[in-house]
Amino acid sequence: MINYELPRAATLAAVPRWNSLDEAIAHWAATKPAESAYVESAGRMSWVAYDQYISLLAAHLTGLGLERGAHVAIWIPDGCVVHVAMSACIRAGVVFTGIGARSGERELRHLLARGEATTLITVPQIGRVDTVELFERLRIDLPALERYVDVYDVVPMPDGPVDVALDPATGAPVGEAAIEAANRLIQGRRTPTDALAFLNSTSGTTGLPKCVAHDERRWLRYHDYAVDAGALTTDEVCMSVVPAPFGFGLWTAHFTPTLLGSATVVLPRFDATETLRMLEAERVTVFMAVSTQFVMLLGHPEFDRFDLSSLRVMYTGGEAVPYSKAEEFEKRTGTTILNMYGSNETGVQSYTTVDDPRERRLTTGGRIIPETEVRLFGEDGAEIEFGTGAGRPASIGIVRSRGYHQDQAANAELFTPDGWMLMGDLVTIDDEGYLTIVGRTSDFIIRGGKNISAPAVEDEVSSMPGLIRCAAVAMPDEIFGERVCIYVIPTAGVEITLDDVRAHLAARGVSKEWFPEHLIVVDALPVAPGGKLAKSVLREDIRRRMAEIGVVGRG
Repeated sequence: MINYELPRAATLAAVPRWNSLDEAIAHWAATKPAESAYVESAGRMSWVAYDQYISLLAAHLTGLGLERGAHVAIWIPDGCVVHVAMSACIRAGVVFTGIGARSGERELRHLLARGEATTLITVPQIGRVDTVELFERLRIDLPALERYVDVYDVVPMPDGPVDVALDPATGAPVGEAAIEAANRLIQGRRTPTDALAFLNSTSGTTGLPKCVAHDERRWLRYHDYAVDAGALTTDEVCMSVVPAPFGFGLWTAHFTPTLLGSATVVLPRFDATETLRMLEAERVTVFMAVSTQFVMLLGHPEFDRFDLSSLRVMYTGGEAVPYSKAEEFEKRTGTTILNMYGSNETGVQSYTTVDDPRERRLTTGGRIIPETEVRLFGEDGAEIEFGTGAGRPASIGIVRSRGYHQDQAANAELFTPDGWMLMGDLVTIDDEGYLTIVGRTSDFIIRGGKNISAPAVEDEVSSMPGLIRCAAVAMPDEIFGERVCIYVIPTAGVEITLDDVRAHLAARGVSKEWFPEHLIVVDALPVAPGGKLAKSVLREDIRRRMAEIGVVGRG
């Protein structure tokens, strides 16, 4: 029997509780109007400006004829403006599909169709893409797509401090009368917290993404667990470098900081130097990043030049956390690293807290949450008792999504026959309730019938001095079917050979079955739209390399 209490009542009692994100925004706009809600490199937006822009954009959408419950899509780079757009859709009562800024045309077309979007809310240029030209191409094959909305017509890009909403055409403050008229127009349209509010895509690395359906209520509860994990207070300064439309980015940049009333630092695109600069300049106390991102910060040649002493907590996850790099980050910054385990679909299932010892925090996903009623299932669908072996975790309850939108086939794989939602990981859960990831169902290297966990190999190799980042993938082999291939990014000026890696693992007592049998040195590793390592790109790369020398493997 697992016996412990979560969340800690004293922690939650120290922060305000809200019935909706909209309620929190209105409160902070009224009680600290001039303080910053969002900060980016180009400027900052106050709470009152944030609230006013939300109403103005919501009224603009309503004025275009969008009925309550209509479906739209948001394709905007990270920054203040994308958060205005997401909140405006909720206030206007329309369902939005959040699309990552790095999405290509094929993915965009798929998400617009699957999300049933009638309107694209975007900016004129994303990277080298002229979004007006792209919209005209897309609508030929998407007859439901009727409207193009340039968000900058209502909400200009921040340029210095933005204390109140400004008219994009004149640069003058928008008058109170206009704000009041906007609020009258959208009165009563707000999406209920238990209704479908928005869709976002999975940040998977293969194939076309699926659309995950969300209500707001799940994220309000998710926030409670985040507060408990980090003992968060209303005095935090937060920074998230995870793309906003994805699950990790939603709670770290859009929900939790706003519910706390904290300033949130965001960047249009992750950059190690600019991240370090903003962490120092804004005296950030709570940092959110996937493992790839914080490891890239550690590898920055001037990492120690930046003063990161204000950092108290860093939430990470989304992929395996490399122990040696996480330990190094803690020791060099004084921060405490936390992991909230779950997915965009299931929400959080377990988490570590600031009270957990380092060994638990950096090697497990924390204790499972009794409220989510986690179960483990084997390959045959039979339930596995905790402490007896590894299985796929499944959960049920308020923190999970509503499943995949308009995708019965995908939902059939996501849910068990009795309605529990499955993860794609293999985990163990011990007698104290700590969940440990032992691999993904799709992230094993099968060498001669032996399953080798790629994340486990990566964790061991990443402890090697002179190494910034690594990734293990299956290399085709005609005899064993697959062998272990390791991609590595060495520190500048350091040479790493396969023999060096194998000697390091031997010294650590690692099983020889885990030893990489091929090494590829690279300057960077590919990442998927959600910021995670794009393993599919590496798998394709090694298959191509081996095919060029006539090796295609057995499977």
